[in-house]
Amino acid sequence: MDGILPLWKERGMTSHDCVFKVRKILKMKKVGHTGTLDPNVDGVLPICLGKGTKLVELLMDKTKVYTGEITLGFATTTEDSEGEVIAEESLANPFEDDQIQALMDELTGHIIQIPPMYSAIKVKGKRLYEYAREGLEVERPEHPVFVHDFKLVGSSRFEDGKQVFAFEVVCGKGTYVRTLASDLGRKLGVPATMTSLTRDGSTPFSRADCLTLSQLAEAVEANDYTWLVPIESALSAYPVWQVPTEDRHLVKLVENGSVLELATLPADLRNQLPVTAYIDSKLKALYDVHPSKDGKIKPSKMF
Repeated sequence: MDGILPLWKERGMTSHDCVFKVRKILKMKKVGHTGTLDPNVDGVLPICLGKGTKLVELLMDKTKVYTGEITLGFATTTEDSEGEVIAEESLANPFEDDQIQALMDELTGHIIQIPPMYSAIKVKGKRLYEYAREGLEVERPEHPVFVHDFKLVGSSRFEDGKQVFAFEVVCGKGTYVRTLASDLGRKLGVPATMTSLTRDGSTPFSRADCLTLSQLAEAVEANDYTWLVPIESALSAYPVWQVPTEDRHLVKLVENGSVLELATLPADLRNQLPVTAYIDSKLKALYDVHPSKDGKIKPSKMF
């Protein structure tokens, strides 16, 4: 079975828990997820199956959409509601929503984040959360990310000295949404915490595409595999290069994953890399710019 399972990860489970359960339901070993979601976060978690595992890195690089809630007035060790409170401040008056949005706008585009101590980033061969659990503070590396949009959803509410509001963020690979919440608090001059988070989309999948684990088990029991997204569909956003089958030499080169001249591609595809290479309507490779040789292309993935 080769392709993608758009899974809706429920809260209380790790991403690895999901992979383990999918392996048991489908009775197959070659299963991988496309980006960790914390146990207290629910949402879209594409699971790659069989040859689909070759797409893990590609899907991890895609844009993600999150919705959640931020609370102004306290901060925690983990930057979310799971951690211990390390700062608390009762707000005398609420901030204007327009002021909050203006500062959220400052956290978009190419920005630098300092990852939280409770994260999987490695420093000197050890994950930050391992240092944190030992009570050790280490210098954390700067982490460049891209945030397409960070906006307040609806109106904020103010109660008991705390201000709470819903948000949506559209971001690239590696963005720590809880750090966006903490950084927003710093810009406002008050402690802040991300108190809820859901991943609503992981390109090209949305909530509507997903099955829960129980729904997957029911589908398999009914011998229903219509949920399986073919590898070709997952790559449908890329331009298609139909390798001319009459050129047997070129066909052989593509089948062997050879480096090719950029000029091998039709003129209209040379500025649209990466492209999917098909032979006799069968996906063979994903060709992209050669990283070290100008005017050359090479397969980043072979199928």
